[in-house]
Amino acid sequence: MAGYGTRADFTTYATAAGYAFPDGTTDAQKDAAMQRGSLVIDRYEPRFSGKRTGGYAQERAWGRTGASTYYGEAIPTGVIPEAVVNASYEAAFLELTNPGSLSPVVTGSGTVKREKIGQLEVEYAASSSTSIADLVAMATPVVTTIEGLLWPFLIPILPAILCV
Repeated sequence: MAGYGTRADFTTYATAAGYAFPDGTTDAQKDAAMQRGSLVIDRYEPRFSGKRTGGYAQERAWGRTGASTYYGEAIPTGVIPEAVVNASYEAAFLELTNPGSLSPVVTGSGTVKREKIGQLEVEYAASSSTSIADLVAMATPVVTTIEGLLWPFLIPILPAILCV
């Protein structure tokens, strides 16, 4: 499996952004982080316009056919916008320095509301929702840099009015 972009471009991007790779980071670790970072970007696929150029067998959400920006500008078939690649680099660096941080494991039945250890007692905010989608949404981190890079490629969500 391949991530978006190249290892060399990932290294260049991260360095230009002022990120420092941990000492001893190997190429294999960078490749694995790029793979996980690309998976994070692909989670946005339901909100991307168009469809996969290579159909369902295509490994990644991009390149796409019939895709356009938020402003209606056509994205050429099969092209992966630079901002999408850069968003994957942002996610890859977070995954490299804190593996799994962008893909939390959610266990709804294991939620703790109150915890007491000795004299210390803590009560956590809890949701009354039992929806798996709600629990996942609450546990999924929002990285504003990634969101900022991707928003021009997301389908606008408009309020709907039902007329009968």
